[in-house]
Amino acid sequence: MRDIRESAGERGGYHHGALPEALVTAAFEVLDEQGLEKVSVREVARRAGVSAGAPFRHFADRQALLTALADRVLADFTRWQEAQVAAAGPDGRSVMRAIGMGFVRYAVHHPQRFELVRSRVFTATREPELREQLDGIDRAFTDLIVADQEAGRLRPGDPALVALAGQALVYGLAQMIVDGYLPAEKAEEVAGRVLDSFGQGIANRPAP
Repeated sequence: MRDIRESAGERGGYHHGALPEALVTAAFEVLDEQGLEKVSVREVARRAGVSAGAPFRHFADRQALLTALADRVLADFTRWQEAQVAAAGPDGRSVMRAIGMGFVRYAVHHPQRFELVRSRVFTATREPELREQLDGIDRAFTDLIVADQEAGRLRPGDPALVALAGQALVYGLAQMIVDGYLPAEKAEEVAGRVLDSFGQGIANRPAP
């Protein structure tokens, strides 16, 4: 009888495969409120209003749920970065500063999401489920660097190497701020100064 009631309740609340989306949304809420360690299949099921076993019809285990959650966080991060670049405006400067500041700001505003990205993305191998989105982010970043190089705002050179240097810089900055090594209240100022110094190093300035 219990299984019949639960199945009926789930069908009534989540039509046409909407349950996976509801579960990921619930996981997102737990992540923001309580942190990565508290994201459990049981808690996500409770918040979604389904039985403890219902999520396993869509996610084999907690790791599969976290991968789906990481995919959602990456999509949110991409929208955040697009907004940062748009807000910077066409002032003739490289967009790399806006992207770098966006990365640091996202980590400071959403440290729990940053922890998830760090644990699922910055690893030895990319999870197949995340590879397409991550490759898209890499391509977009590289395209922006190439555009800046062609416009004369950045020095000529291997765009992949420039991208790696920039990524290493902002990842390290964000991690130090999230860990408390650098004060969060000065994150904006410190990140801005560091990124400006980096920008001066790769900027394509006329020779004196």
